[in-house]
Amino acid sequence: MQQARIGRWAVGAMFLVNGFIMGAWAPQIPLLLPRHDITESTLGALILALGLGAVGAMIFAGRLINLFGSRRVLRTFAVLLIPVLPAVVFAPNVYLLALAMVAFGAFTGCMDVAMNANAVVVERSMGRAIMSSSHGFWSLGGFIGGIFGGQLLAAYGSEVQALWAAGCAALVVTTASLFLMPDAPAPKAHADEPKPALLPRDGALWLIGVMALFSMVPEGAILDWAALYLTRELGGDPAISGYAFGLFSGAMAVLRFAGDGVRNRFGAVRTLQVSGFIAAIGLLGGAMAPSPWFAILSFGFAGLGVANMVPVLFSAAGNHPGLSSGAGIAAVTMVGYSGILVAPASIGYIAEHIGYRWTYGSLATLAIFVALMAHRARAADDLRGRDAAQAAIIDPPA
Repeated sequence: MQQARIGRWAVGAMFLVNGFIMGAWAPQIPLLLPRHDITESTLGALILALGLGAVGAMIFAGRLINLFGSRRVLRTFAVLLIPVLPAVVFAPNVYLLALAMVAFGAFTGCMDVAMNANAVVVERSMGRAIMSSSHGFWSLGGFIGGIFGGQLLAAYGSEVQALWAAGCAALVVTTASLFLMPDAPAPKAHADEPKPALLPRDGALWLIGVMALFSMVPEGAILDWAALYLTRELGGDPAISGYAFGLFSGAMAVLRFAGDGVRNRFGAVRTLQVSGFIAAIGLLGGAMAPSPWFAILSFGFAGLGVANMVPVLFSAAGNHPGLSSGAGIAAVTMVGYSGILVAPASIGYIAEHIGYRWTYGSLATLAIFVALMAHRARAADDLRGRDAAQAAIIDPPA
């Protein structure tokens, strides 16, 4: 049990590093436009390259975890992620920038899947949920990276900020890697048992993935485009350009650390319903904001709603009947994280033609959809169902 408690803090530190890098990346985004003399559509294509790298890597992340275990995969890709932000910032031309963006996405994507899988390992050892608080560490990292990263960028420039972020990440990753929880021994496969498909063939699981996607699209939209929205349409100062994602992540962190208790009291379905409607209200407030600070506060309110939507859906995937927790989480992570990595590319194109206000307003409908479909996540509370599914997979009937 002591090892599990230490492992919980170690995997939480990995979530924090991942969020910290993404938060530090947010205020860097507007600077790519003048540095490489590109349009918003080109920037959207570069962000799409990042997303495709992530989703493409996630397809194989589950297989890597089955072969080597979540701890080893997490350690590897956490180390690979450290130099990626400086590589993006120091890229001398658009072609090398595109390659760096693909690597950024691939390493982030594999680290995402591995750290969620390792959180499941800790949950099973401790006998209780830690998924919401683990995602809380991600949000806390995004808050730190966005707030301090924006200030450091304004004071010392993008190069110093990127190196500072990489150095901080290296320190935490090096320490946390020593204490990650090892995976339980994998069950022996039956001789006549077919190899699992690369992607599960279960429509209900993919619907949960779509709900995760719709929950993450607003997060990606605020991460990648809120800084431009504040500076270009609302006349905000560049020094506060990272505040929108920073406050959004900070609000998510607070609610995610309390999320496991909220779910235990009100249940996954009710939690998801209320969260979806809160997120929709915050996004509408940001869309109609008369000033930069009103938009920042609205996005922070949206973060209160978005906070526990993804952890609930990941738990529902992990408890999905007929599949191992790893297979369910890998599939939903792949679909869901395309919301934060792939969808913003199309958002940039849309915003360039209709403006950011209409774009953020339309995203509120996605949060409402998740709230209306919340009953699909009832498996998040069905621990007995998960155990039965695991037993069926480990020892299938003759």
